Amino acid sequence: MHELAVLARGGVLLTVWAVAAGCPPGRLAGRLRRDGRQWICRGAWAAPGKEVDWRVRATALQLLRPELVCSHGTTAGLHRIERLGATEGTDELECTALRPASSSRGDRIRVHATIHLTDRDRTTRRGLRTTTPTRTVGDLIRGCGSREEAVVTADSALARRMVGGVRREARVRYEELAAPRRGAARARAWLRLAEAASGSPAETVARLRIRDAGLLPECQPSVRTACGRLLLRPDFLLRAEGLAVEVEGYAFHGTRRAHERDVARYNALQSCPEVRRVLRFTAGEVFHRPDRMTATIRTALAWLSG
Repeated sequence: MHELAVLARGGVLLTVWAVAAGCPPGRLAGRLRRDGRQWICRGAWAAPGKEVDWRVRATALQLLRPELVCSHGTTAGLHRIERLGATEGTDELECTALRPASSSRGDRIRVHATIHLTDRDRTTRRGLRTTTPTRTVGDLIRGCGSREEAVVTADSALARRMVGGVRREARVRYEELAAPRRGAARARAWLRLAEAASGSPAETVARLRIRDAGLLPECQPSVRTACGRLLLRPDFLLRAEGLAVEVEGYAFHGTRRAHERDVARYNALQSCPEVRRVLRFTAGEVFHRPDRMTATIRTALAWLSG
């Protein structure tokens, strides 16, 4: 059975290939198991010792069904586009296929049927056929259940930022997302709230909540320390009152040096002539206690204006 290894692609062997190579179909499954191969799904086996993760499952499904293109949440992870509440390596695969393929959900795969899937909508990422970042963001925003979900996705795609420990360039341009195309009017309204300067999902949600409270802060403005040497970008600045607002992400300070840099930045920010006070909020406060965050900001603004 070792000669079958040359037939595998990406560590995946289809049973139809083994049969075509002369293996008797009747006892093929047993022989493949004895050879150490692992069952992925009907008609597909993984190489001995290979971890059967979602990428291997996606590879097998695309080999079995050439019409499938990874899309939506599955492709967002491949393009390093963040989503609100998304879990890395989710069990369910999402794919898109041209009709007459019907929309379906089952066996840990969800297939979205569409009448529009051109070459401009498709690309290849890590060996998988995927929708492009622009098509992916459009699909996700149209399917979002909330404004926060939609704007977090758009902000992430528009921004140059660190995602999963990797600094990456912006995935799309605003004009690509805003171009007239199929989609709900609600999605277009949400896109108008996007901000490429946003640094994280927590910042996006904080910005929306602060603006809901009737406040209009600048997002990631440039300010300099009193000596003029150091350029800083607070998350938000209410310039008239001199109030800077910082949102701390989920990640903890990984090293003592990182913590020291953060403390030094905080002190430097307070020395900027445009800044009279700095407020800091955790991501947990932003997501779970936004009313308390906005109330704290209002109290600080009243004190600064008094």
